Amino acid sequence: MALLARSFESKVAFIEAVRAQTKGLALRVIALHRELPVSEESRVIGRQLLRSATSVAANYRAVSRARSAAEHLAKLSICVEEADETLFWLELLVEAQLVPLHRLSSLCDDYDQIIAILATARKTAKAAKNPST
Repeated sequence: MALLARSFESKVAFIEAVRAQTKGLALRVIALHRELPVSEESRVIGRQLLRSATSVAANYRAVSRARSAAEHLAKLSICVEEADETLFWLELLVEAQLVPLHRLSSLCDDYDQIIAILATARKTAKAAKNPST
């Protein structure tokens, strides 16, 4: 029973850590959005970036409240897609020369990491849902 409790505690700790990380990333994107240059391109890309980054955090929060394994997997999948989209918008800001790379490299690295974490969690959830595949 102690092993089960320890396993549960580590799972809860993992979920809380990822929840805090996704929320922290969303807050960093909000701060970035406030500092974007004033232009039509920045406004459009910035709005998309803001939506996808906050969606990652909101949907990961919903992962732990999923009512079924299918819903859990679906929410994780949304998180992976939205995190990847967020990374796309960050890359576009750099490639369109709206924000210098040195200002976004840490944020891009952190989104690369969260994508890897969430994709692994999705793969694990998918394997648990369908043990024969």
